[in-house]
Amino acid sequence: MGNITKFIQGRLRGTKYAVKGALLLLKTEPSIQVQAGIGVVMTIAGFYFEITATEWILQTFAIGLIMSIEGLNTAAEAIADFVHPDYHDKIGFIKDVAAGAVFIAAVTAVIIGGIIYLPYLL
Repeated sequence: MGNITKFIQGRLRGTKYAVKGALLLLKTEPSIQVQAGIGVVMTIAGFYFEITATEWILQTFAIGLIMSIEGLNTAAEAIADFVHPDYHDKIGFIKDVAAGAVFIAAVTAVIIGGIIYLPYLL
């Protein structure tokens, strides 16, 4: 029984840190705030257009994908700045690649949004 209790306590502690990190992102990062705002608008649109369960799944996945990748981008930039605060070509490369990942996720979300909402709008 002791191992199960320790396991559950560890998961709960991990969840606490994850929630703390998500709240820090939302409080401090303008890019996450913009993405969260877009997510809220798209959620309202979903209710307005009464999208299907499958469309909700895709939309929720797209919003989560962008928010997650944006968080990883923020972490990569923070680590890069901590390791090498001055400009460096390799640090610039790391930041560009991380930003590129966000761009790919955003384009994917726009495509998903188009697939979902264009039929409702046309």
